[in-house]
Amino acid sequence: MRLPPAILVNTEEVLREILRFTGPADGTLSRYFRDHPRLGSRERGVVAEAVYGLLRNKAVYTNFSESGIGSPMRRLSLLGLADAVGVDSLGGLTEDETAWLQRVMEIDRTHLPLMMKANLPEWLWTKLLERFGEEDALALAMSLNTPAPLDLRVNTIKGDRETVITTLAQAPIIAEPTPYSSTGLRVRKKPSIQNLPLFKDGTIEVQDEGSQLLAQLVGAKRGEMVADFCAGAGGKTLALGALMRNTGRLYAFDISEKRLAKLKPRMARSGLSNVHPVVIAHEKDAKIKRLAGKLDRVLVDAPCSGLGTLRRNPDVKWRQTPEGVAELNVKQASILASAARMVKPGGRLVYATCSILDEENEGIVQAFLAEHADYALVPASQVLAEQKVDLEMGDYLKLYPHLHQTDGFFAAILERKKAPAKVVVEEVATEAEED
Repeated sequence: MRLPPAILVNTEEVLREILRFTGPADGTLSRYFRDHPRLGSRERGVVAEAVYGLLRNKAVYTNFSESGIGSPMRRLSLLGLADAVGVDSLGGLTEDETAWLQRVMEIDRTHLPLMMKANLPEWLWTKLLERFGEEDALALAMSLNTPAPLDLRVNTIKGDRETVITTLAQAPIIAEPTPYSSTGLRVRKKPSIQNLPLFKDGTIEVQDEGSQLLAQLVGAKRGEMVADFCAGAGGKTLALGALMRNTGRLYAFDISEKRLAKLKPRMARSGLSNVHPVVIAHEKDAKIKRLAGKLDRVLVDAPCSGLGTLRRNPDVKWRQTPEGVAELNVKQASILASAARMVKPGGRLVYATCSILDEENEGIVQAFLAEHADYALVPASQVLAEQKVDLEMGDYLKLYPHLHQTDGFFAAILERKKAPAKVVVEEVATEAEED
């Protein structure tokens, strides 16, 4: 069954806006669909798939669109739609357009230049080449250009993985245990789960397996005082709360009241009562200073380039710049230093990003350790073994889609050294004076 010609018009309109790269693609798509309520679910799905396919393959398709007839935006839209549903499914094409599309889609892409195969901007491709070498850089780039599966986290406050697998199968949704996270499930297709009873009652949450592992590295225990320093909408906060078995006190800090507002309905579904959302003005807010030296565990999932999430957000690679990354580095260093003040002697600080760039990861951690002699790096391999996670790592957690089938993640586990009682008292007193 052929799609109506109007689909091409819709795709052109929203693609023109998205390619301005003034904001996230998913937000632009959502606004467009709200403004065009007559578009059915199938049509919306096709338009979204065409747009994301184009964003993933922009380098290749921009090159291909230099041939053909019609406006460049129409040619790009046609390539995105052909990528999504195939040439034969498109209605309203001229004979010349159909012939051109068929020729283009048959091109053997294995012979394309490396950077075009990678479908990355030159600055980013150069960084990956320098770090990983040609073969591994290309494997990573191509995996980042492949749509991600749907990962779920089972809320152990409300259910267990085997029961959830059985219940989902009745939907029918086939889910398999994730290889590393003990609470994770992977669904190969992407069914809608928002209306499932398991989702509505908080037994399952959507969360990439890599993100689940970050929560496990924190190692939060019953009765502890813990903080998710950059909580956002609270995915990791909820995972930490479940690990704490709904005991102790768990702070969810964020500078965005709007993001934290999204956490509240999720908290209600989850059954957690130990979570305390707190809006802060900045990383040096007085609310942070008052907790100096008092917390057992702190997770810093720092604002970052997001370049590890390209499977889900392919527009990020075209919106991000080296200058933007440099600005983030300043913010990351400041946030980590401020969060570190809350950790008590013997406590744990986990710094994490969803980036694949050294300057956002090891670079930030090494600079922090050079300035904070009271902190030491705990090898990720040691913590993973403690958490019974069967995953080989070195000093840091480094996850990549082509190796681990997760988004790209980095994490470093830092422990605050135990100091003589007198030193600790003096330090806390100093923090109080600064307030």
